[in-house]
Amino acid sequence: MKAAPDDQLRLLDLQALDSTLDRLVHRRRALPEIAEIEELQARLTRLADDVVLLETEDSDLGREQSKIDADVDQVRTRTQRDRQRLDAGQVGSPRELENLQSEIESLHRRQSELEDVELEVMEKREVVQGRLDELRREREQTALTLSESEQRRDTTWAEIDAEADKTSTQRTELSATLPADLLDLYEKVRASSGGVGAAALRRGQCEGCHLQLNTTDLNRIRDADPDEVLRCEECRRILVRTADSGL
Repeated sequence: MKAAPDDQLRLLDLQALDSTLDRLVHRRRALPEIAEIEELQARLTRLADDVVLLETEDSDLGREQSKIDADVDQVRTRTQRDRQRLDAGQVGSPRELENLQSEIESLHRRQSELEDVELEVMEKREVVQGRLDELRREREQTALTLSESEQRRDTTWAEIDAEADKTSTQRTELSATLPADLLDLYEKVRASSGGVGAAALRRGQCEGCHLQLNTTDLNRIRDADPDEVLRCEECRRILVRTADSGL
């Protein structure tokens, strides 16, 4: 293939633009905020699940406490009724009096047992509510941190996209100045060579594979016409001669 030396040199400019675009794509995908956001989102999910579990436990304990409260009130009412009967002298026989006093004592024991159970439930609920408050605060802080990370990511993305748009415009303008067959070869080589389609020859070294050319290859290049499109024998990239090729 033949191409004017100036067109071949412009391939290096095109390669620089393409390398910039590749770097921007990689940078956009590899922002540290992306991994941080994923971790924060996973943490928020875990916190939300933990909060639901504790809210359920707190609700269950609340219902248990309410039931015990109702039972205590029932025992107190019954005790008060028996006490009123006893104080009013409404007991007709010693046997009935003994039974009434025994029932009042039993009710006192029952009330004491219920109040002990209620105290245990209240203590458990206090622990659960304390932990629930901690998780809610952590969830709120995590959500805030997530929002800040997303803002940083979006800001950086906007900067990257702006640079990519500018570079893409420059690439389009430069591509339009190159011969179609040369551009087509460059695109094919670039697609099969890790994103690098053209490399400069500097001081006898291919900047694509970074290998020093042997004497035979250098002599071949010296003898080639200036408009001959050369390829590196090692990496097969388009090899562009420059002022400091060392020929």
